[in-house]
Amino acid sequence: MTAAGISIRGVDLSYGRNRILRDVSIEVAPGEFFAFLGPSGCGKTTLLRLIAGFAQADRGTVEVGGRDIGGLPPWKRDVGMVFQSYALWPHMSVRRNVAFGLEERRLPRAEVERRVDAALERVGLAALGDRKPSQLSGGQQQRVAVARTIAIEPKVLLLDEPLSNLDAKLRVQVRRELRDLQQRLGITTIFVTHDQEEANTICDRIAVMNEGVVQQVGTPIELYVRPANLFVAGFLGSANMLEGGVVEGGRAFETRGGARMDVPAGTEVPASARLVFRPQDAALGPARDDARGLSGVVVHREFLGATVRYGVAMGADEIAVDAPFRSGDTLLDVGARASVTLAPGAALFLGP
Repeated sequence: MTAAGISIRGVDLSYGRNRILRDVSIEVAPGEFFAFLGPSGCGKTTLLRLIAGFAQADRGTVEVGGRDIGGLPPWKRDVGMVFQSYALWPHMSVRRNVAFGLEERRLPRAEVERRVDAALERVGLAALGDRKPSQLSGGQQQRVAVARTIAIEPKVLLLDEPLSNLDAKLRVQVRRELRDLQQRLGITTIFVTHDQEEANTICDRIAVMNEGVVQQVGTPIELYVRPANLFVAGFLGSANMLEGGVVEGGRAFETRGGARMDVPAGTEVPASARLVFRPQDAALGPARDDARGLSGVVVHREFLGATVRYGVAMGADEIAVDAPFRSGDTLLDVGARASVTLAPGAALFLGP
């Protein structure tokens, strides 16, 4: 199975007056496990369907392995898609389901049998070929859908929210299996999800989307540590966001509550910026009397086992601070005054 890169350039797509995709450009490397991540209605599934051939762009190009596939029907694109519903035939056995796409391509019987055997072996279902889908667990049904797709030996594998029908425990198990399978096959894979944990744990890189626009592309760590804007910061994990503006000739940032933070030399603070930092990048200490830095009052406390999350009110703002917990630690009480210190480089000044 040969992996192929995907190049999406300047794609626009509208349904009537509703613009779904806006000048989307993404490069996916051969063999990469890539995610389209965003809230419902952001355009991620439409973009996946466009690659598969079930939607047509108004403008722009889509290439697979350097070949423009925009004018090709789905069955000529060397692309395989696993649908959210799995779309298995209930009256057919597992083997017949996997063989279906090969039989439609009029392949010789011996070749069909060879590919079905190989696909079922790859997904660990070789012993269950004679069962019906109703006799399988949700995770096994999902693997049948993957086997049916890889049996046609596509250059690209497309997964449309493939874990959404599974319970939480099974979802963790199956996403690991998907990652292991993708690594063994070496096939270029695009995974659509609205769940940032799923994308973070199994994908090499992620395109974060909102309202049809690609907000940022990067590795999970890059997106988390250095988000490009407020949307990315808020969508990927918890983030404190304090409104305010620059003062002292751009040397400091003042929150709407009156607290001031020094702006690192050479840092450009965009208009309408907010001070952004992660709860685990802040630490609580004794209250200070000076006006520099952040301080406030503990208004709630949540014991989470490995961490303690404090809510700290600072005038009209409230921030979250996560403190690691060890046996014997003394916790701050609700009502205690405390200062908030940020780890070096943790303070970000982001605009919309």
